[in-house]
Amino acid sequence: MSFERTFDESALFRICFVCTGNICRSPMAETVFNTLIKRAGLEGALAVLSAGTGDWHVGEPSDDRTLAALSARGYNGSGHRGRQFDPEWFDKLDLVVVFDRSQERILSTWATTEQDRSKVQLLLSFDSEQAPLTDVPDPYYSDAALFDQVLTMIERACAALFRQITPGIRQGVS
Repeated sequence: MSFERTFDESALFRICFVCTGNICRSPMAETVFNTLIKRAGLEGALAVLSAGTGDWHVGEPSDDRTLAALSARGYNGSGHRGRQFDPEWFDKLDLVVVFDRSQERILSTWATTEQDRSKVQLLLSFDSEQAPLTDVPDPYYSDAALFDQVLTMIERACAALFRQITPGIRQGVS
C-alpha cells in the first residue's frame, strides 16, 4: 500500500501512529483519532494514518481482537491494512506518535535530523494523568480484556492530544 495514495498531504496537520506490527495499538489510535476529527468537522484539516516498526503484518487487517474492541465501542476499524513506517515519511509528518519506549528508540534512530527526532512522541505523554505510565502495553499476546483496557488508554490519550492541537487547527481552517 502506497503512502501517497492513503495520506492527505494538503492537510494542515499530519499524524502517524506507530506501534510494532500495525495490527493492534496503532490502528486503534488511527480509528479513534479519525472519529474525533469527523465529530469535530475537521476532515481535510487533519490527516491520520498508522504504521508499524516491523513488516510482519504488511497488508493484513487489524487483529480480530482489535476489531472486536473497537466495534464494542461503536468504532469501525475494518478498512485497515497493516503497513510499515517508512523513514522518508518524516518530511511529510508533523507528529509521529508511538506507544512505548522501544518504538520511540527505533524511530528516533531512523530519523536523520533533530527536527525529525523531535516529532517522535509517546502517546501517553499527551495525557497528564496517564503520562507517568509511559508505555501503552502491547495486547497482542494477551486476552480481550487487555485489548479493552488498551483501547481505554488510547481513547483518553487521543482525546487529550486532540484537545491540544485543535485550537491551532481551527485557526488555520477559519
